[in-house]
Amino acid sequence: MTPRHSFILPVLDEAGRLGPLLARLRAAFPGAECIVVDGGSTDGTVPEALAAADLVLLGERGRAAQMNLGAAAARGEWLWFLHADTEPLFDAVAVEAALAAGSPWGFCRVRLSGRAPALRLIERAMNIRSRLSGIGTGDQLLFLRRSLFETEGGFAPVPLMEDVEFCRRLRRRARPGGAGLAVRTSSRRWEENGILRTVLLMWTLRLRYALGASPARLWARYYG
Repeated sequence: MTPRHSFILPVLDEAGRLGPLLARLRAAFPGAECIVVDGGSTDGTVPEALAAADLVLLGERGRAAQMNLGAAAARGEWLWFLHADTEPLFDAVAVEAALAAGSPWGFCRVRLSGRAPALRLIERAMNIRSRLSGIGTGDQLLFLRRSLFETEGGFAPVPLMEDVEFCRRLRRRARPGGAGLAVRTSSRRWEENGILRTVLLMWTLRLRYALGASPARLWARYYG
């Protein structure tokens, strides 16, 4: 039977995190297709994927390339691009209710996993910004109809901001849906690098991208 939904997970060194996530997807979305696209992991990510995913692909490192590869192999009517450190806080019933609103694409509200009060402010700001701008990030579980993905040609082959670039194109087609869906994403980036420092870095990167900076330069800045 052809699945209605395909979850595509671009991963790199996510052993210990990927297996439990795939198990949760199986429980919450019975019948959905789970595709893992590995970008060259050196830990136990691939064995974990092989034990639980419908399909495991080995591809070129880089989220855009990995997600495009997964989408090319997917069979579902709807494509869901999920990071390994993000967990859907809804099930298949809630998905159908959200899709009934009619938008051909969308993303979810985000909750950060940490308990620091500052993280509540950050997640609130992220959700307000994304809804006002019509642009979500990879942490927000971008989803869309496969036909729309193919029409738009998928993610641009850039090393960073591929999600922002894609959403810019998609919002010309329709306003995003998914307002009733939420995900929990890891706050490790803020906790490890410092909340204020990380917020300033992300704002700086997005501003520079809006002003025309190349994704390659931004990637070098982001990953040091």
